[in-house]
Amino acid sequence: MSTPRHRVVIAVFPGVDALDVTGPVEVFAMAGQVLGGRRPGYDVRILAHRAEPVDTFSGVRLGVDGTFADHTGTIDTLLIPGRMDIGPEGPVPRIDHEVVAWLRETAPQAGRVAAVCAGTHVAAAAGLLDGHRATTHWATAQLLAAEHPEVTVDPDPIFIRSGRIWTGAGITSSMDLALALVADDHGDEAALEVARIMVMYLQRPGGQSQFSVQLSHQQAGRGAARADVRTDVRALRLWIGDHLAEDLSVPVLAARMNMSERHFSRVFHRETGSTPGAFVERLRLEAARRLLERTDRPPAGIAAATGLRSVETFYRVFRDRLGTSPAEYRRRFRTDTQENPVQNPVPNTAQNTTRTTS
Repeated sequence: MSTPRHRVVIAVFPGVDALDVTGPVEVFAMAGQVLGGRRPGYDVRILAHRAEPVDTFSGVRLGVDGTFADHTGTIDTLLIPGRMDIGPEGPVPRIDHEVVAWLRETAPQAGRVAAVCAGTHVAAAAGLLDGHRATTHWATAQLLAAEHPEVTVDPDPIFIRSGRIWTGAGITSSMDLALALVADDHGDEAALEVARIMVMYLQRPGGQSQFSVQLSHQQAGRGAARADVRTDVRALRLWIGDHLAEDLSVPVLAARMNMSERHFSRVFHRETGSTPGAFVERLRLEAARRLLERTDRPPAGIAAATGLRSVETFYRVFRDRLGTSPAEYRRRFRTDTQENPVQNPVPNTAQNTTRTTS
């Protein structure tokens, strides 16, 4: 008797982001090709509140395989896509109440639950994330934390697994999350083969950051602070990025800003949403990541160039922030670009405000 295929059910609603749905579907379909009948692949079904095609945000119409009310049978993976509407106050996740009601009833019986991007807000509204650590799109992470204090929100990773609950970040990271699910089912080699065929560079570990440090902090300073103070803090952030190997302690930075340490710390936090120490550490970590990706420098050289000082600190920070080792990160993300030691000493991450793909 043959083993049945792994059933994936995707709950869609009008206006859903098409890529939240089609990205994982393509990954699961390609995984079936890679497995080649040696192991059971995936049976993907799309369900909606009504038995009619669903218009996505982009206008692409999705056919549905059934309705929430009519569905029966086992669900091995329940996938929850999402949608963010851009309003005057910024991105707002769309909560479809028919989906929420069905999730409350159905999700407890599913083998695992995976929420993508703003779908994390839908899962949280259904109470599925209570007591779990979760991530979502960086632009709505603070909202998720505020509306659902029972959820431990980490806005940085590409995806997070917490028991049987998986959550993913920005829209294209739905494919990274799907690859991780394939790896969980069939091993890393199968997932990496899918990634190679789909030209996804490499499967990104869940701990990889959604975006650069400078981009993640550039939204925080839009309060009532004077424009000159905001400009000074922005200039300081750029200066920090050019001087990572130097002493960047609060006393040094406060003196550069001609402020008392206490006042400087308060102003910096107001403008960036971060303490100076945390900001410097994350900027150093980002520079270390770039050196691992683009150069052959040994750990001691990277630690010295980025101000992390010792190899022990380098490894500790990497493990604490990204959940992986420098060696594993380099193995996954090493590019063919070789370092010119004179022209390219340390990547200036302070001026890199382009998001990594997510």
